[in-house]
Amino acid sequence: MNTIICGLQWGDEGKGKIVDYLTETADVVARGQGGNNAGHTVIANDTKYILHLIPSGILWEGKSCIIGNGVVMDPVGLCKEISNLEEAGIPVDENKLLISDRAHVVLPYHRELDAAREAALGKNKIGTTKRGIGPTYADKANRIGLRLADMLDEATARELIEIRLNEANSTLEKHDLPTFTVDQVWQEVSPAIERLRPHITNVIPALHSAWKAGKTILFEGAQGSFLDVDFGTYPFVTSSNTTSGGACTGSGLPPTAIERVVGVCKAYTTRVGSGPFITENDDISAYFHARGMEFGATTGRPRRCGWLDMVLIRYACMVNGVTDLAVTILDGLDERESIKVCVAYDIDGERHDFPPANRAAWDRAQPVYEEFPGWQSDTTSARSWDELPDNARAYLTRLGKLAGAPVSYIGNGPEREQTIVV
Repeated sequence: MNTIICGLQWGDEGKGKIVDYLTETADVVARGQGGNNAGHTVIANDTKYILHLIPSGILWEGKSCIIGNGVVMDPVGLCKEISNLEEAGIPVDENKLLISDRAHVVLPYHRELDAAREAALGKNKIGTTKRGIGPTYADKANRIGLRLADMLDEATARELIEIRLNEANSTLEKHDLPTFTVDQVWQEVSPAIERLRPHITNVIPALHSAWKAGKTILFEGAQGSFLDVDFGTYPFVTSSNTTSGGACTGSGLPPTAIERVVGVCKAYTTRVGSGPFITENDDISAYFHARGMEFGATTGRPRRCGWLDMVLIRYACMVNGVTDLAVTILDGLDERESIKVCVAYDIDGERHDFPPANRAAWDRAQPVYEEFPGWQSDTTSARSWDELPDNARAYLTRLGKLAGAPVSYIGNGPEREQTIVV
């Protein structure tokens, strides 16, 4: 069964764990958007792996991993990731990892342009990771970007880089940021391109061959639905389509190939970076941070934390076409005496069941809560629905009804076996 896994919040929902769990029955794991601004944390065999560009399926033997055309590729960052995996005993060769030759390339000047844009925004900055992701997608949309296919020929790459640097350096000079020469850019990235050359190919025939052969394809989403450039809390979003549709445009497989969409959310809500967060709560943030939890896998920044927001989840389930809900880190709430869930927003005295598009409305929105009794017992040893406390089951059942999608998977700890299938 071909499945898309997507986040239903602002990322960091624990998608890596769910992908890793479902990879056991998959043949191919594909990534279709984002860049190394995303981070998936997977704990396998008592080892913690943090992956940024490579699909989580790389940790399994006999699985094919594909990085699709919709991903923006930092070649130096990817080589570091490959080296880290190989040092940990995980082989990464062209039989295990293929990279689309249509994927756009993150180059050194993109990172500085990212910093320039944030500096120009001042107090209204987006809070990007400054990995150059937005400027690379902007170059793609403006048709001035370089794809991996362009980088395979030095003369072509140098010519295109020189054209782009004329404008990029002018922007960087205005912000007193480093400028670049063609030689600098090429010398930094060319060794990585050579290292990746055996992996770079037209991945579309490979994906279609797998589909037609009846193999199981798993699409691993990066970030979350409310960072989607169209459906998220704009402008505090990323630069790609993080919702399920992005898996198709970012890989070359059509919607008719998709049979299931698994939406992943935490049992509460977190966010990294700037932007609205209606259920943000200082008490909950302090609670998780004191336990060493909720720090970004990519940036290390402490995440903002709050109660579960079903206004967001309800909308994300609609946009993504979620067929199965996966609720992660249920055990994070084990010690809470009572638990709140936001079921609607009050905006100027009017109830809203879906998030607003108007920017100013977010500033006036107030959460409408339902409150649930906590279970105040350890759930990490539970291996089935029946082993969960009664109050935990009641909480999860209500979430499924509010979301309009059944809870099919529950994460109650970081290990693979701490996953309950309902």
